[in-house]
This record gives sequence, C-alpha cells and structure tokens, in this order.
Amino acid sequence: MALNYIWIGFFLVGFIAALAQWIFLGDTEIFKRIIDGTFDSAKTGVMDIALPLAGVMTLWLGIMNIGEKAGVIGWLAKVIAPFFSRIFPDVPKDHPATGHMVMNFSANLLGLDNAATPFGLKAMESLQTLNPQKDTASNAQIMFLVLHTSGLTLIPLAIMAQRAILGARDPSDIFIPCMIATYVATVTGIVAVSIRQRINLLNGVVLGWLGGMTAAIALLIWYFTAFLTKPEIETVSKLASNLLLFSIIIVFILGALRKGVNVYETFIEGAKGGIQTSLTIIPYLVGMLVAISVIRNSGVLGFVVNGMEWVFMKMGLDTAFTPALPTALMKPLSGSGSKAMMIDAMKTYGVDSFVGRLACIFQGSADTTFYIVALYFGSVGVRKTRYAISCGLIADLAGIVAAIAVAYVFFG
Repeated sequence: MALNYIWIGFFLVGFIAALAQWIFLGDTEIFKRIIDGTFDSAKTGVMDIALPLAGVMTLWLGIMNIGEKAGVIGWLAKVIAPFFSRIFPDVPKDHPATGHMVMNFSANLLGLDNAATPFGLKAMESLQTLNPQKDTASNAQIMFLVLHTSGLTLIPLAIMAQRAILGARDPSDIFIPCMIATYVATVTGIVAVSIRQRINLLNGVVLGWLGGMTAAIALLIWYFTAFLTKPEIETVSKLASNLLLFSIIIVFILGALRKGVNVYETFIEGAKGGIQTSLTIIPYLVGMLVAISVIRNSGVLGFVVNGMEWVFMKMGLDTAFTPALPTALMKPLSGSGSKAMMIDAMKTYGVDSFVGRLACIFQGSADTTFYIVALYFGSVGVRKTRYAISCGLIADLAGIVAAIAVAYVFFG
C-alpha cells in the first residue's frame, strides 16, 4: 500500500512542479524532458540493470548453492546466531536466511555491489519462506531491508575513484567521514525498526556485538590512517576486497569437495534461478525508476533545496552545505542520479571544496532506499511494505545529518 501511494505521489508532484515551471518560468521543454526521462528510465531498468543482473545472479546463486551444500552458510549462521536471534527474533537460529544475510552484509561492507545484490535477493527469498503473509513484508524482512538501505560500507572505493578522476589532491580524504556517516545511519536503522517491533536492544549480546563492531571499525580506520599512505589505502582496499571475494568461492568449493558434493551440478542447480529472479523484478524496477525519473526531471528537488535554504537562512544557520543537498535528496531515489549530482557538485564548486566533499559523503552515507524496496520486495512478490520505507528514510536522514556534521568537523 505504501508503494502505491508513493508511486502515485511521485507522478502527481512531478506534474504539478512541471506545470508550475511551464506557467511561471516559461519552460516549454519541461514536459519533453520528463517524457524522454521516462523512456530512458524504462530502458535502463531492463537493459542496464535487470539483464546484466541476470548474469551476476546466475553466477552467485550457483556459488551460494555450493556454499549451502558445503555447510559453510550454515556455519556462518551459527556464528552470527546470538546477535541475529536478538534483532531477528522470528528467524530460527539455524535457518539458512541468517547465513545469506551475513554474506550480503559482508559484501556491502566491502563495497562489492555485484556480489551483495545476489546475496541480498537470496536472503530475501529465504526470509519469504518464513513469512506467513506472502504479500506483506514480515518483521524480519523489514529489519533486513532497512539494514541494507542504510548502506554500511567500509571503504567507498567508487567515490574515491571518482574524486581521483576529477583531480582531487587527496581522493581518500572522505574515507573516515563516509565511514562515520554510514555507521550512524545503520545504527539508527536498527534502533528505528527495533522500536517499531519492540525489540530490546539493551542486553549484553546486542551491546557486545555493536560495541565490538564499533571497535573493529575504529581500529581499521586507525590502522589505515596511521600506517598507510593515501594511495596505499586504495590499493590495499581493492586487493583485500577482491581477494576475500575470490577466497569465498574457493572455500565454498573446497568445502563441497570435502563433503563429496558434485560441485558443478550443484552450481548449475542454483544458477537456474538467476534468470527467473531477474525477469520477476523487471516490472517493479521499471515502475519505480520511471516514477523517480519524473521527480528528477520535473525540478522538484530544486524547489525543495531552495525552500530548505530559505528556512535555514531564516533560522540563522550556516547554509554552506545546501548546494550539496541535491545529492542527499536524490540518494534514496536513484544511485545513478545521486552519483551524477555528486559529480556535478564537484565540477561546479571544486572537487576539494566543502560542497564537493560533502556531496561525496552524502553519496557514501546511505543506499538507494526506494530502488532497494522495489528490487528486493518485488523479487518475492511483497506488495505491502508496512513501515519499511519510513524506517529506511529515518536511517537515511540520520546519515545526512551525520554527513553534514562530520563535514564541518573535517572540512569546515
């Protein structure tokens, strides 16, 4: 139901904004841009996302099936079970969904988007087997989705690479700010969903895990900043990420061989679902991308940013951060759109300017909430999202506020 109202709202708000620009600003091309954008977004949803995803899904669903038969996924589930059993109380401790979620979070943490998506879709499919109402998001599915949309990423390689391309003096200077902002978003997402689901987070296991993860992240940040040069950080990050990903494949295969599993046939068995999953998500994906395109091309974000800047000025606050807000506002809607706005901010204000750096931190502070909702829930036929979107947006807002705060601390 929430997606229904949001989808309709995007079109109506976009139409009103376009109409206002035509009447008051004389922009006769506005409707053409919107219609061209809808066609481009529909094409993007199929040709640039769904079809390429089919190949990636085919590969990683096959690898995941090997991992399950090898018992590695089950082992991961047992290791993480004490923590997950507290924040996912409806998921049995030894259920495969736990291992799938761990693989998804691990891939996200390393910035391995191509691997994270198949793992995430597999996790959502596993959680759907526990869902008594197949068209309505379960508590566990909502918690998983919000954690995913908070976008916890250890090292923002793509952002640092883009900064290097544009000639930044220190492409990785946004590394720590991005880490802080995305971590705040993730913890906020956990708290927001826990409040709605009445999950008690004030127990030794949860506090121990969160404290341990916080300490581990802080230690890693300290090591990178204290012992590695900026180019070395990027090199080590790329090497470690890809080495770990390839190691996962090898461990799965060796584990399967140890158990006497026919590895190739097991791979084929799991890979068969890749094409079907990709075809299933196309209508949901195209529908959401087209609606987002209407919002983007109608100029709504410009109106919102100008309005927010006026409000902040009236409140007597510093408005140096407002030119970077389009990236933050676009991020929950479109990853490619927010990336384009991040690049535009760096080109317009300077790659090493406060606005340019803040736009990069916004880009790394969260993930594309609406896209992920459409993709993940659409893959299992969930239509009633309940409070998943609102909690996801709360996490996004926390990431935005944290990004602004750390930008002033580091670069203000």
